[in-house]
Amino acid sequence: MIARILIILTMVSALAFAQAPKLRVLAIGAHPDDCDIKFGGTAAKMAAAGHAVKFVSVTNGDAGHQTMAGAALAQRRTQESHEAARRLGIAEYQVLDNHDGELLPTLDVRKQIIRIIRDWKADIVISHRTNDYHPDHRYTATLVQDAAYMVVVPNVAADTPRLEKNPIFMYFQDGFQKPYPFRPDVVVPIDSVWEKKVHGLDAHVSQFYEWLPWVSGNLDQVPKDPKARREWLGKMRVQQITDEVRQTLVAEIGEAAASKVKYVESFELCEYGRRPSLEELRAMFPIK
Repeated sequence: MIARILIILTMVSALAFAQAPKLRVLAIGAHPDDCDIKFGGTAAKMAAAGHAVKFVSVTNGDAGHQTMAGAALAQRRTQESHEAARRLGIAEYQVLDNHDGELLPTLDVRKQIIRIIRDWKADIVISHRTNDYHPDHRYTATLVQDAAYMVVVPNVAADTPRLEKNPIFMYFQDGFQKPYPFRPDVVVPIDSVWEKKVHGLDAHVSQFYEWLPWVSGNLDQVPKDPKARREWLGKMRVQQITDEVRQTLVAEIGEAAASKVKYVESFELCEYGRRPSLEELRAMFPIK
């Protein structure tokens, strides 16, 4: 009886997601691969369901390489981002011209973020948390949080019409514990789009096959064969299913279904912006 009820609830939830009003979703990362790592699978599922999904990189990535730098690297990373967007099926990937490794939460950059959120007419905005190893990640989080209320204030960045209602703001999953650990309010199984997500990550050649292995000291482990390289990349980019993530997943889809899930992306509701009920929030995401 319990199993039958869970099946019915799953079918109802899936139907509700399919019939729900189409959303405008904005993921904001510090660098031209951050959104792909944290949100690529969910973005692919949402885009396939007809929602409008856009990625933004607040910096141009012009410092993230061991042999390239400056304008040439920024141009390469922008091209990689556009190819990743094509592979994921999302609407747009915008790369801002702020220097990698030098980002600060200034008023000028905050206004950039405010205008982007307004122009996209975002219903949901997802970004980093403020406790993170990379200063660009931390300051991107601060910039997005500082924009959260200001997007509805008409006299701030007055050249761009304000939003009539505040979007929902959320965080990408991370493993940092202080001052408090990530709390998974929404967990999205992405097994059905896992290969598509890896295909999108594979577009960022300069990062996943060059820079990140080099700075981590394992460049010699990157396979030369393209197929083997993608398989290696997929193994390197599995998001951890913590006990808390597993508990949330079980609450969403039941123990039996959750036990079969291998790949997930998880998100936490930010206290800024609109505060929907947990039921409403989860209904916005392709959990089934």
